[in-house]
Amino acid sequence: MKIALIGYGKMGREIEAIALERGHEIVLSIGHENLSDLTPDALRKADVAIEFTQPEAAPANIRMCADVKLPVVVGTTGWYSGYETIAQEVKEKKGALLAATNFSIGVHLFFAVNKWFSHLMNQHPAYTVRVEETHHIHKKDAPSGTAITLAEKLLEGLKNKSGWSLTPENNQIPVIAHRIDEVPGTHDVFYESEADEIRLTHTAFNRKGFALGAVLAAEWLKDKQGVFTMQDFLGL
Repeated sequence: MKIALIGYGKMGREIEAIALERGHEIVLSIGHENLSDLTPDALRKADVAIEFTQPEAAPANIRMCADVKLPVVVGTTGWYSGYETIAQEVKEKKGALLAATNFSIGVHLFFAVNKWFSHLMNQHPAYTVRVEETHHIHKKDAPSGTAITLAEKLLEGLKNKSGWSLTPENNQIPVIAHRIDEVPGTHDVFYESEADEIRLTHTAFNRKGFALGAVLAAEWLKDKQGVFTMQDFLGL
């Protein structure tokens, strides 16, 4: 499989290493130093693109891939306010898009467990709930896209909650973001009562899990048309 890497930072390099290990070919690598190389003709040489850049760049990158009908896996977060518009454009252009706030297989199993557990805890209002996430100091968005997705999963089960917020009011779920050194990513959900605490945690040890998930998603997305999620890919 021929891969175009749009974004060649730490994640891009991890993705490249895993893609090469799995027998794929990197036909285009776009970083800050060669942005002018990102052209429709260059993208046409690839079977699939993997995009990990910045929120302000992601929509244009997705549109360019859709213009040449190149399936694109997107790990950039922070641009989701425009997701529905972009997704519709991809469909109209008969492209393919799989965007996720996190490509770790373990994280998506964590999402599924938390969604199930929130339905269970909906019957126990004595417990308060909060989400905490910790990432490296270089991460641009706070809270993380993963924490937002996690909070949204909790809202599907906790019927007495109206939303989430970094500065919660009334019946919103508190989401707390920490930025510490080079932490790859830790997400906690706490349920607390006067008697005890229940904590559900996912801790990433490195970026390999995210990179492997992105490459596996790209393998799955190749030759497809439409807009997909990690749930589609994983069958969750």
